Amino acid sequence: MSLPANPAAGGTASPKAIIGVSLKMYFGYARTLDYCRDVAAIASAHPTVQNGDIELFVLPTLPGLPEAARILGTAGAAAGAQDIFWEDEGAFTGEVGGRIVAELGGRYAEVGHAERRRIFGEDDRIIGLKTAAAYRNGLTPVLCVGERQQGSVEEAVTRCSAEIDAALNRAQSLGPVGRTIVAYEPQWAIGAPEPATPEYISAVITGLDAHLRSMPGQADSRVIYGGSAGPGLITQLGPAVAGLFLGRFAHDPKALKTILDEAAARLAAQKVAA
Repeated sequence: MSLPANPAAGGTASPKAIIGVSLKMYFGYARTLDYCRDVAAIASAHPTVQNGDIELFVLPTLPGLPEAARILGTAGAAAGAQDIFWEDEGAFTGEVGGRIVAELGGRYAEVGHAERRRIFGEDDRIIGLKTAAAYRNGLTPVLCVGERQQGSVEEAVTRCSAEIDAALNRAQSLGPVGRTIVAYEPQWAIGAPEPATPEYISAVITGLDAHLRSMPGQADSRVIYGGSAGPGLITQLGPAVAGLFLGRFAHDPKALKTILDEAAARLAAQKVAA
């Protein structure tokens, strides 16, 4: 089976929707691989994954990455890391650099998640260094941004644009940049029973998408939504929202298949409208 080109490595494929899943630290090793096998079976049978219209990736805990990358890669999907260190090698006990993530088959690196910012004290400087490390090692950074408190659309766009600028400007100062996936996750919605409203999500991401893609080297970058995202949401979102970054609501493979079906239906509707 031929695999879609890796956008992080300069491929020409331009998926029209992006669906990512983070397993966080919920699954053990065996369950992680069982989950990836289920996802691979779904992806192999899903026309919009196979033709590249949907870019699908899973971020497991690091011990499962090599086998997850192998399993998902045979199905036209991919895997990545939930975090990377900002240096590629050295005396940094317990850390894992982007070079090893790429060597293990990872194609994505999540950086800047709200939990990393809150629990581990990661600031804009660290997140920028990690973003640079992702680019340097041929990984697509999944850059998480989001305001802490619920407010106006304008306030959210201003806050999140500043987070994007801080990460990408620092990364650009250290070397070549590449395609970026920005995951908009308002912190007040992470883990909440319901996501932000579709109207709010669409309005914020419309502003972030325009800002991101106006930056040097980011014309092919896109913004997706996370923060209690699950089945039934993507069909309610505006066209600037490229897809979803999923957590616990996609830990059931059946729910993930439903979301992929909804993303495919949304793409078909957008083609008709165009």
